Amino acid sequence: MKYYSLNNHNEIVDFKLATIQGQASDRGLFFPENIPSLSTDFLQHLKAMDIVEMGVSVMKPYVGVTIPDDVLHTIVAETLSFPIPLKSINSNIYSLELFHGPTLAFKDVGARFMSRCLGYFLKNENRKVTVLVATSGDTGGAVASGFYDVEGIEVVILYPKGRVSPVQEKQLTTLGKNITALEVEGSFDDCQQMVKQAFLDVDIKGHRMLSSANSINVARWLPQQLYYFMAYQQWQEATQPVVCVPSGNFGNICAGLLAKVSGLPLGHFIAACNVNDIVSEYLKTGNIEPITATATLSNAMDVGDPSNLVRVLELFQNKCESVKNNISSDTVTDDATLKTIKQVYQQYQYLLDPHGAVAYKALENYLNENENQKGFILETAHPIKFPDAVKTAIGLDLEVPDHLKYLMKREKVSTQIKNNFAALKEFLML
Repeated sequence: MKYYSLNNHNEIVDFKLATIQGQASDRGLFFPENIPSLSTDFLQHLKAMDIVEMGVSVMKPYVGVTIPDDVLHTIVAETLSFPIPLKSINSNIYSLELFHGPTLAFKDVGARFMSRCLGYFLKNENRKVTVLVATSGDTGGAVASGFYDVEGIEVVILYPKGRVSPVQEKQLTTLGKNITALEVEGSFDDCQQMVKQAFLDVDIKGHRMLSSANSINVARWLPQQLYYFMAYQQWQEATQPVVCVPSGNFGNICAGLLAKVSGLPLGHFIAACNVNDIVSEYLKTGNIEPITATATLSNAMDVGDPSNLVRVLELFQNKCESVKNNISSDTVTDDATLKTIKQVYQQYQYLLDPHGAVAYKALENYLNENENQKGFILETAHPIKFPDAVKTAIGLDLEVPDHLKYLMKREKVSTQIKNNFAALKEFLML
């Protein structure tokens, strides 16, 4: 499998180089030259398939010959070493729980897969590698966990000051060793833009060997498909599921759509957004107009210029009508988020986090207008990561797991920087 830049289709690389570089030299995201088609035999046996066997089969075409089969098997087994259950909330709506990994967030899968791929690719590299990543909340913790104490790799995480939850911040700032947290006086979009500029700076590239661990990196983005295959394995309803994804940077929903285009029998997709919603305008007008992000309760979705939206468009040949045939969107406010958490908890005894609540409300709205359909949401984080929002909604304090009690007692260590590239460059040139 080869990958091309979405800015310049003439820049062609393999999976190894795409993983190490993170993005193309022209700032474009890498995209697979060919979308693999799932075989009839694979689909017939999918529901009974071992998850590691399934994961290797899905990822092998994208990895190609860059990773030996036995190494890929080990990487997938370590990536999928925790449960991802599909649980019924009510008769029409299910929840795919993606928060059972080490950092209680869906990004554990992509971060674990990428860290192991990058570790394999760089095992004979003499220069130290700096993994540079921007986070709106959960990416940073997952990347920090995935790369912690990995020899030869330094991780630098940019996060927006005051815009991540207390648990998320502790996961970013307390590990130490090869993990450095930069607390940016700005938004996630500022952090993301600064990271993108760093990859193009000649001075920095001469001083450090950089790689990215955001979903702009194919090794972070592509394994997110595996959620959807695991959901389908557990789907017992007669109809294809409607899939509702809480959407911020659009890597997760894009991975699901990639699985669907490959042939996985999934139904309509809903991009569930908070007020930082630019996709609804695109679906109405065909125009993409980035906005300045607003802080919300569902902070991981506070993205006004989502990087992976261009990949979604590429999947459908940049034809707005094709996109609209596969995706709709919905905007859910903080007030509606809190009301949804309360309603679902009281009515079904199921506790949503703010991101899952955004998805639940959007799916509920869709099913109310489309009878005889059922679907599932992606519950992307454990509610304990957002205790203030949950307490506001249901009036209860959540019991903190033992390993989080230890984490919350650890001292935060971060470096504050301004929200401009000059500040980041100064740090990286040290």
